[in-house]
Amino acid sequence: MNEDKPQSEYSENVIAIDRVTRVVAGGRRFRFRALVVVGNGKGRIGVGIAKGSDVQLAVTKAVNVAKRNLIDIPIDSETIPHEVTAKVGGASILLKPGALGTGLVAGGTVRAVLDVSGINNVVSKSLGSSNKVNVAYATVEALKQLVPKDQWVTAKNHKSDNKKASAKKTESK
Repeated sequence: MNEDKPQSEYSENVIAIDRVTRVVAGGRRFRFRALVVVGNGKGRIGVGIAKGSDVQLAVTKAVNVAKRNLIDIPIDSETIPHEVTAKVGGASILLKPGALGTGLVAGGTVRAVLDVSGINNVVSKSLGSSNKVNVAYATVEALKQLVPKDQWVTAKNHKSDNKKASAKKTESK
């Protein structure tokens, strides 16, 4: 008889719930705005924001928005492959890879986003605005900029690509 909902593969983390007000002729109308991050702990995360007449409705809608906006993150042995910065609005985020055992050195909103991502060793610094919405989106923007190690353009890779290109040119002449 006890029918539970099927468990989703994504874990949800509610970052903020705010009461927003609209003034109408008869007085004030209150609604709730929810900022939610979802992730599978294996490198897929999404952030969503939505409003609803009650808290539960706002959170449900925000989770659906977050699931529609999922991104993949390259994870290199429980950390990020390289240092990255991003800015959204007035909020700037700096993420640096951490050595094994460092843990999540992040506060507030950045920690909430990284908790559900599967990244366990990273050092972060939040600069500028502390607006939770902008900080969450700046963190996601920084994670979008990550490039896996096998796709890095290095001097060694670049030289071999140039040699192959010049060899093809000489063959075609």
